[in-house]
Amino acid sequence: MLTLTDIRNKRDEIEKALAKRNLQAGETLDAILKEDENRRACQSELDAVLAESNSISKEIGNLFKSGKREEAEAMKVKTVDLKERSHELKEKQGQIDEELKQLLYKLPNVPHPSVPLGMSDEDNQVESEWGTKPVLADNAVPHWELTERYGLIDFELGVKITGAGFPLYKGKGAKLQRALIQFFLDNATDAGYTEYMPPLLVNEASGIGTGSLPDKEGQMYYMPADDLYLIPTAEVPLTNVFRDVILKEGDFPIKLTGYTPCFRREAGSYGKDVRGLNRLHQFDKVEIVAIEHPDNSYDTQKTMIEYVQGLLEKLELPYRTLRLCGGDLTFASALTFDLEVWSAGQGRWLEVSSISNFETYQSNRIKARYKGEDGKTHLVHTLNGSALALPRIVAALLENNQDEKGIRIPEALRPYTGFDYIS
Repeated sequence: MLTLTDIRNKRDEIEKALAKRNLQAGETLDAILKEDENRRACQSELDAVLAESNSISKEIGNLFKSGKREEAEAMKVKTVDLKERSHELKEKQGQIDEELKQLLYKLPNVPHPSVPLGMSDEDNQVESEWGTKPVLADNAVPHWELTERYGLIDFELGVKITGAGFPLYKGKGAKLQRALIQFFLDNATDAGYTEYMPPLLVNEASGIGTGSLPDKEGQMYYMPADDLYLIPTAEVPLTNVFRDVILKEGDFPIKLTGYTPCFRREAGSYGKDVRGLNRLHQFDKVEIVAIEHPDNSYDTQKTMIEYVQGLLEKLELPYRTLRLCGGDLTFASALTFDLEVWSAGQGRWLEVSSISNFETYQSNRIKARYKGEDGKTHLVHTLNGSALALPRIVAALLENNQDEKGIRIPEALRPYTGFDYIS
């Protein structure tokens, strides 16, 4: 959430920056400033009423001590009126605060200056590529055929048990899934991330804290009986570990990792790009999260990108790194880099990770702060990245490594799977 101080001081800069997202934010910014003026005017009047009420109360006390009971009783009538007025002003202030909060929730994060202009993912900039795309035999097939051939995933049984987008892993397919999770967690802890096992359900405050709520695209699963939400990613519970926490400068950097299933409704997703493992309602992911000093967050983001690139290289997966344009940024992100792996069976790139710096957007919502050398509290920067999301990693591993004998397991993963080939 953008801070009121920034909106007051940098209104025109913010409007211009948000235009990179193809968003005309002038009307919302002006409405926020107007409500802010109303809030401050209301607060000023309330302060004056409370000050007058306190002054009269002292005067009444002095009159009673002086034996001037009648005068004191007469003045009590005025205090009743002031109390009623202060109650009205507090109610009005609460309404203004709520309206102001809802207006602030409408504004996405301001893009970093390095974010390129663009309308959609077609305008993202390729920063680098690694690896050689495998050349497959003419009879090579996409992963949804491979999983059926080798009995790894049963999509139809998943539909029977739950519905589309909920695959049933079995045999070596289940073991491969578990192996990848452990591989990613071990690499994360070796890189200095502390492992967490967070809840899979979060309350509204946690969803609001990371920008997942209000749910503008209807992607979260909601449990109305308990007013809880299934997590779309471990980012939500892990970031909220620091809600209402004041850190010390010496606490940085803070690095967290966690494996969780993730749940997304994927409303409006149709067509050939959602076949097999390409887009699911439930999937597994290992997440990395960083809580960082503002001076160091972009260096940390670079380190996180390099770490995820290293995972893909260990898995021998050709990949490319993209800088997202303004039109493709997520709501809360200031700067995002996507990593995509080459899917040889489908002949296209598949996104497997997004590494984002949210600057103070999330920390302002969750009030995650640190005490600086100046003795004042300041908002931290928050970052997160997929390290990694499993479905498309599995898809690329199966497709890229198929040959006449079956499916070859990358060498780095073999100690975790316990087998070299799927055949």
